[in-house]
Amino acid sequence: MRERAIRIGDFSGYLGDRFTAVDEALAGDPVDVLIGDYLAEITLAALSVRYRRDPARGYVEYFVDQLRPHLPTLAERGVKVVTNAGGFHPAALATALRELIAAEGVALRVAHVEGDNVLDRLPGYEAAGHRLENLDSGAALDEWAARPMAANAYLGGWGIAEALTGGADIVVCGRVTDASLTTGPAAWWHGWGREDWDALAGAVLAGHIIECGPHATGGNFSGFTRVPGMLVPGFPIAEIDAAGHSVITKHTHDGGTVTTDTVTAQIVYEIQGPTYLNPDVTVHLDEVALELVGPDRVRVSGTTGSPPSPTTKVAVFGQLGHQVVNTVFVTGLDVDAKVDLLRAQIGRALPDGITDLDVTRIGTAATDPATQWDATVGLRVMATAVDKEPLERFDAAARLGSLYLQSIPGYFHDGGAGLTSTPRPRIDYWPALLPMSEVPHRVVLPDDSIVDVKPPALTERAGPQPAHPEPAVSSTGETRSAPLGLLAHARSGDKGGNSNVGIWVGDDRAWPWLRETLSTAALRELMPECAGLDVVRHEFPNLRAVHFVLRGLLGTGGSSNLRVDQVGKAVGEYLRAKHVTIPVKLLPGEGGNHVAD
Repeated sequence: MRERAIRIGDFSGYLGDRFTAVDEALAGDPVDVLIGDYLAEITLAALSVRYRRDPARGYVEYFVDQLRPHLPTLAERGVKVVTNAGGFHPAALATALRELIAAEGVALRVAHVEGDNVLDRLPGYEAAGHRLENLDSGAALDEWAARPMAANAYLGGWGIAEALTGGADIVVCGRVTDASLTTGPAAWWHGWGREDWDALAGAVLAGHIIECGPHATGGNFSGFTRVPGMLVPGFPIAEIDAAGHSVITKHTHDGGTVTTDTVTAQIVYEIQGPTYLNPDVTVHLDEVALELVGPDRVRVSGTTGSPPSPTTKVAVFGQLGHQVVNTVFVTGLDVDAKVDLLRAQIGRALPDGITDLDVTRIGTAATDPATQWDATVGLRVMATAVDKEPLERFDAAARLGSLYLQSIPGYFHDGGAGLTSTPRPRIDYWPALLPMSEVPHRVVLPDDSIVDVKPPALTERAGPQPAHPEPAVSSTGETRSAPLGLLAHARSGDKGGNSNVGIWVGDDRAWPWLRETLSTAALRELMPECAGLDVVRHEFPNLRAVHFVLRGLLGTGGSSNLRVDQVGKAVGEYLRAKHVTIPVKLLPGEGGNHVAD
């Protein structure tokens, strides 16, 4: 156990994040541990394809190249590295790193965590009576139309802690939870026990805040116009003390900023409510409080924990069919009529076997356009089928390309991108539940010895998310109609087929107005896309935030739905553009502050 806080710096938020982030982190302020998160929910499905084609692959190969120049520095400084870049084959990545380290002649030891890949165990689970029920629908896995191609259980952080205790300098994981990359090192550093619920909960929240890299320093932030250094926002650092309280900061000389708003943005990102489930602890966010304690330093406190649920999530992916997507363009007057004619022409005499033909109009043509592009809207055309053959007969490129002389005036496609008829796989997602006792959680230490990580001895089945009553409207005085985003920030994301959106204000004076304005009924009115969906509303008074879960907005998952914004990343900005009734006293120039001030 160490007295001072552990400093954990992030260098990757997803597969495709800035390649130079390891260079930047090691050139920045001192840290004890560097963590890299590469695994969005769909990423493992893509890596599994590579793994099946070549059993020696299945991990994030460029992570090796990111680390290669820095091995001597890591050894000299004693900086640990923890990553889930192992993807579908953490053992192979660990072997590749060991070979590289040996060739470089540096003293670094590598361990890996395995057991999350349960694809081959699915028949045995079902035979033993585990339904692997869908988190959203409750249906059993054997009712799914898709054939599983990847199945990975979410592991907690105790395997990582064991690896570090066993002398590892680099810990390679597969599908641990994103926050486990932080929780494991914090538990190792401070010597926590498995029932230090509040401390573990605080570390989980700190991990959730920094797991998406520049998300916490101004990236994807609705107040981005006031963020310094937005050309290259830096990566965050979490300083976590022995009680699990944290300070979120960044490297001093990097771009971006850390404020209570940038931290709030990440807290409300991709959650399902005030109760945040994790394999190590159930985290309660109801009383989370943020305090700016210095330039680019935000203290996070108030998190509490309780025993975890006896089950963990298993991300199962399977091929649902195939799809073809193209975009064409409509310009000028009579846009509605033009879109109607195109939709009818594209859909004429569809081959048998086409399951969906979705034609989505994107944008609105300006009334008096200054340029041709101000007068232009996109038309995204997506066709799906179970088998390739109907899509090949549909021949999207030929069908769309045949309309130039017989359809609307001004019809065109992007000549630089072309049109395609080639079907691509359509991958569906099944978020399943499985008892943690059924998941093998193992650590292979640098000396090749194996440590089995036992499931938690004490668990509690999670109850429903806290229910918050709908607000009564009591505001009085002069009001005006203006965009919600004039006063409020927002951040949205995805969890399987659900989209979530958190909306908050930075001024205590505006909080009563926001919570009264954003009732469930008001959200439905602002967002007609929610018609027929279950909408769940929560409040976070300490964060001055209202949070919604839009169940089913993303179909069964981001990889298979028909929306252009497949994973709901723009839902928050869409809502900020909507006009609502705002008290004049809160408006800029009338005694109130603009959201970015």
